[in-house]
Amino acid sequence: MQHQVLDIRAGAAGTTAKLYTYIRDESPEMEAHRRPAVVICPGGGYGMTSDREAEPVALKFLEKGFQCFVLRYSVEPVRFPAALLQLATAVAMVRSRADEWHVNADKIAVCGFSAGGHLAASLGVFWNREFVNGPLGLTPGDAKPNGMILCYPVITSGEFAHRGSFINLLGDRYEEDRALTSLENQVSADTPPTFLWHTWDDACVPVENSLLLATALRKNGVPTELHILPSGPHGLSLATAETGVVQEACAGWPDWAARWLWDL
Repeated sequence: MQHQVLDIRAGAAGTTAKLYTYIRDESPEMEAHRRPAVVICPGGGYGMTSDREAEPVALKFLEKGFQCFVLRYSVEPVRFPAALLQLATAVAMVRSRADEWHVNADKIAVCGFSAGGHLAASLGVFWNREFVNGPLGLTPGDAKPNGMILCYPVITSGEFAHRGSFINLLGDRYEEDRALTSLENQVSADTPPTFLWHTWDDACVPVENSLLLATALRKNGVPTELHILPSGPHGLSLATAETGVVQEACAGWPDWAARWLWDL
């Protein structure tokens, strides 16, 4: 396995994100594979990035045959759109190095948890916007995710908002930009296929975040797989002892997401 830590310089001046790579080596004894890639955005309310939603998730997807990347993006006090530009740069980097990293450039998914789900979904709805591509010198297709895996994501800044995430993301531009960053209102037919899961009784980020997004995706004809599990606290990660909270009914989500991504 190739494990590197790469600097991602994008967004606010002087800010640097870190991209951790988990790449399967190819053996001359076996047929080479171009594998789907997963770029993982841990959660943390845009105030930190959770260890529980980082390497354990990468290793789980690596085990299932994917090339994996964890983005430790900039958080508060760095504001929108710095983290989004960092994620766009990371996806473009994975695509540009597809030969070197044995990646299928047409199967690069972003995977986000909680506020990291908001970041992943932001790239999904904004990948073809000038405010993303212009500052980075990218063409829209460079940073386009081919799919999104969103785990109990923060989506809306409206009635069911996790307000703290938006305050950390926007700072003194909260009132000015919260409508823009309420992502259920930004979905279009250009939004990539989406895999969503959430628990019904999530007391931190209400399930309505996923339901609002799923409704918008359906209205725009975006292929979507949605799993609403009956019960489980926010921040389940893998829902196993390894990541701190066991919730057996939810622990199958990596298998469901892996099958979905292979079939994209």
